[in-house]
Amino acid sequence: MPSPVLSPALRALADAVRTGTPRAEEEFWRHVETTGTPLVEPDPDGDPARRLVTFLWRDDPDRPAGDVLALLHTVTDKDRHAGDLVPHLMTRLPGTGVWAIGHRLRADHRASYQFYVSHGPREEALRADRASWRRVLDLALPDPFNSDPPLPARDGRHPASVMALDEAPPQPWTARRADPARGTHRDEELDGRRVTVHLPAGHRADGGPYPVVVLLDGEMWGPVLGVGDTLDNLLADGRIPPTVTLLVDSMGRRHEDLSCSDAFVDWLADRLLPWAARQHAADEDPERTVIAGQSAGGLTAAFAAYRRPERFGNVLAQSGSFWWPDDEASESGGEWLTGRYAACERLPVRFHLEVGLQEWMLLAQNRRLRDVLRERGYDLTYEEFNGGHDYACWRGGLASGLAGLLGSS
Repeated sequence: MPSPVLSPALRALADAVRTGTPRAEEEFWRHVETTGTPLVEPDPDGDPARRLVTFLWRDDPDRPAGDVLALLHTVTDKDRHAGDLVPHLMTRLPGTGVWAIGHRLRADHRASYQFYVSHGPREEALRADRASWRRVLDLALPDPFNSDPPLPARDGRHPASVMALDEAPPQPWTARRADPARGTHRDEELDGRRVTVHLPAGHRADGGPYPVVVLLDGEMWGPVLGVGDTLDNLLADGRIPPTVTLLVDSMGRRHEDLSCSDAFVDWLADRLLPWAARQHAADEDPERTVIAGQSAGGLTAAFAAYRRPERFGNVLAQSGSFWWPDDEASESGGEWLTGRYAACERLPVRFHLEVGLQEWMLLAQNRRLRDVLRERGYDLTYEEFNGGHDYACWRGGLASGLAGLLGSS
């Protein structure tokens, strides 16, 4: 349960305010501006594997908040899904404009987070239905005292701040660097679908053939997250060979296409890959072809290899929605794809799977697919990160997964 005033820094501020120390709050915020947020302090129970993490919001004196919700990705979502946002209400320190909430978190936790500032009745801030939650996300704000690069957003939403505790896995390839040679981006269209093509530095139309990555949800990875920087960094560090990457836009058909769709996978295999071979010297060898996706995209990546292993020889699935389908009326029941892999002989496919320890709706399902693949003798790497259903985690995992799958190609 989050607790707002376990923080030694906040207890000191409360004592200073109570005893009338001049400019106590002013000095506190000056310290916060210097050190950044969230505040990270030793665990109050002395657990060396945990940290006390305190999130802070500074009230606007011209428009004081009625309530502030701290939105820690997936952690808050779990309680919202259960219909109870009360544990994520921040507490205002008496006599100050300091709103605070603390979490005891494992020292390897990474998550994006935001704040929702409410000026209406508390019951409105605590509504957990889907429409109300979408409104909260539309208005949520990043942490102004977190100086780390924010996680960009789309659809007019504000970016999110990122918390990465001291033992979180490093992400050395995600940030834009000044030194590596730049690849080039081309916005193209095939059969009415947008595809952004990232060509590696030094790419030649008469060169190659180049390994190829098909990356789903391309409208997020390309213009929003700038995955080209990651690809350039991996190439510059010698972690992947020069690679053609195809960022496939969902075109508003995400639910239809990324739910084990035969038609979509066949389009990828029979139209997109041959086109990339002709236009950009992409290799048609399945051993040098990766299909990558997250959530429903992770499900689709694994399905593509099941349906068309002669085209997709490498799968990078992050937080795959392997529960699919959840329709109780379905004859197959849930975890359909895991059942298909369990029922067939081993296919010539390599896998990199990862899932977050905070993903309460996906962790068990990903573990079951892992177990099936291991039993069938697949070449598999599997990782569990301490985070959630979160691009703040996925962008690092995408880089390390590509390095593992392409590094030996």
